[in-house]
Amino acid sequence: MAKTSPAQFVRQVRQEVAKVTWPTRRETAVTTVTVLVMVFIAALFFFVVDQALSFGVRQILGLGG
Repeated sequence: MAKTSPAQFVRQVRQEVAKVTWPTRRETAVTTVTVLVMVFIAALFFFVVDQALSFGVRQILGLGG
């Protein structure tokens, strides 16, 4: 494999960065809110499942009050 000079490397990097389509501020905000909502839903789901399993285990082992 041929060695690339630092100047050639910088030119190639600039060409690749020019191809990138950057999201708008609105797209970034919408994506961020969507991720936060999904994280909240997942946390709520796992909390409910954890509580249900905990209750079931306590009932099976006779530790329920």
